[in-house]
Amino acid sequence: MMKHSRTSFRGSDMDDEAGVTNLLEYIFISGTLLLLMVVLMFLVNAVFMEGPANTLSYHAFTDIGNGVSTRVVDLYIIAPYNGTIETKFDIPDDVAARDYFVEAKGEGTATMIEVRRGDIYSLTSLAGIGGTRGVVGNTTGRGWNRIIYNSGGV
Repeated sequence: MMKHSRTSFRGSDMDDEAGVTNLLEYIFISGTLLLLMVVLMFLVNAVFMEGPANTLSYHAFTDIGNGVSTRVVDLYIIAPYNGTIETKFDIPDDVAARDYFVEAKGEGTATMIEVRRGDIYSLTSLAGIGGTRGVVGNTTGRGWNRIIYNSGGV
């Protein structure tokens, strides 16, 4: 004769708390990994994106400052003894997809071309004429830029 038995989960390897324990373990580990992933996303942005963009911006600002300085000196060389001369030039509209500001600043007898955006800036000497001629003004990268020389100082 065949004996029928009832199978019960009580007392076996799987008890009532095993399912809850596995679920809680899954939730805690997944939550911890999700939190670490969010922190990592902020770090990746700062280290791998903004750092190289700032380095690129500094080198681009140095090149832009050198270009503006060269244009000012070139205009000074051909400037008339009496009269006015004007030139238009173009510099990049943006660097690393952001605007920037260019300003001629006098520091003692030297004039510097400062290219700036926030904390990133580059100072370029005005190649030899800063002490003999006062250069003032500012611009941005957008549109055409002008340099005007007036022998009367106006």
